[in-house]
Amino acid sequence: MARGKESFNKRDKEKQRQKEKQEKKDKMEERRANQGKGKSLEDMMAYVDENGNITSVPPDPDKKLVFNLEDIEVSVPKLKEAHDPLKEGRIDYFDSSKGFGFIIQSNGNKVFFHINQATYQVQEGDQVSFTVERGPKGWNAVGVAKRT
Repeated sequence: MARGKESFNKRDKEKQRQKEKQEKKDKMEERRANQGKGKSLEDMMAYVDENGNITSVPPDPDKKLVFNLEDIEVSVPKLKEAHDPLKEGRIDYFDSSKGFGFIIQSNGNKVFFHINQATYQVQEGDQVSFTVERGPKGWNAVGVAKRT
């Protein structure tokens, strides 16, 4: 009577398991042999050179840099107040029923503005000066005033 295919597969699987088990045992023995126990402290030391690379050579004491403690900032540096220059442009579009419009700057960029940011009664074609600030959807013109 012939043997079933299942027993052949079972034998192959068992051989594979035994082979993997033996390979694992061999790797473990190799690691133990190359473990390097008993090395001196000097052999185990690693240094970082001036470029940030790890080396086995200690750094040269002549190249040592000295820093003042006060010069080191651990937090985010304070933002210097930037003076927003007054920009100039022309009101290209204004919807009086909704209260918003767009200003074309002298460099060709369009900036959104709302009637609440204007200091006078706005009309299309007016030459204006303004500053810009970051809004939720992009740059907005604030402090819109008519140029004289």
